[in-house]
Amino acid sequence: MKNRTESKTASVRILLVDDEAAILRFLKTVLDSEEFCVYKAENGSLAIAAAAAVRPDLILLDLGLPDMDGIEVIKRIREWSKVPIIVLSVRDREDDKVKALDAGADDYLTKPFGVEELLARIRVALRNVLRQAPAPVYRIDDLEVDLVHRRILLTGVEIQLTPTEYDLLRLLVINAGKVMTHEQIFKQIWSGGYADQSHILRVNISNLRRKLEKDPSRPRYIVTEMGIGYRVRADFLKNEGTTEKTPG
Repeated sequence: MKNRTESKTASVRILLVDDEAAILRFLKTVLDSEEFCVYKAENGSLAIAAAAAVRPDLILLDLGLPDMDGIEVIKRIREWSKVPIIVLSVRDREDDKVKALDAGADDYLTKPFGVEELLARIRVALRNVLRQAPAPVYRIDDLEVDLVHRRILLTGVEIQLTPTEYDLLRLLVINAGKVMTHEQIFKQIWSGGYADQSHILRVNISNLRRKLEKDPSRPRYIVTEMGIGYRVRADFLKNEGTTEKTPG
C-alpha cells in the first residue's frame, strides 16, 4: 500500500457521474486503490452542483443519466469550467463520440473498458491540467455573476439578461483583465458571423451597461479599448478559490 503522505494523487479530486450504483462502486474501488479523492453524483443536476462545490480536477461522466443527457451536462459545465471531462459510455457510435467531444469532453472511453486503460487516460488528462478551473461565481464590486445557475445579481437584486447579453458578459468575465478583440467576441458569441456588422456588438454592450452600470456613460465594469475591443476590469474581480496547481 502506498504511503498516503507521499502519494502524488491523494490531493487530486475526481468526480464520478453515473446512475448505476454498481458502476459507481467499481470505479470508486479502482480510484481509491490509486489514492485519488473521489466524489460521486447519480444524475446530471447533482453533477453540475458537485462540479461547482468540489471543483474537481477531473470528471468521469456517463452520458445516460436519468434527469438530463450527459451531453447537456458537459455543455453546462463548459460554460464556466475547463476541468477535464472523460466520458465513460456504452454508446459506441461515432456520432455519439463526436457530439460529446464537440460539446467539450476531453476524451471518450466506451464501456466495457480495461482498468489500466482508464488509469492511463486519467493520467494523460491530469498532465494537461496546469491550474484549477476558475471558481464559478465571480464578484466584481456590487456585481455577482453565478455561472453555474446563470444568475446575475447587482447589489443583491437579480438582473434579467437576454441570452446574447449573458453570453457576452460571461465571455468577458471569465477573461477578466484581458482585452477581448472584436474578432474574438464575434467568433465566440456569433460563431464568426456578423463580423461586418459591428453595431450589433455595440448595441449589446450598450444594453449590458444600461442594465449593470450606475452611470453607463462612465462604465466601471465593462471598459472599451478603442478600436480593439472590450474587457472587464480585473481590479474589481474576486474569483474566490482560484489557485495555481499542477495535479499529480
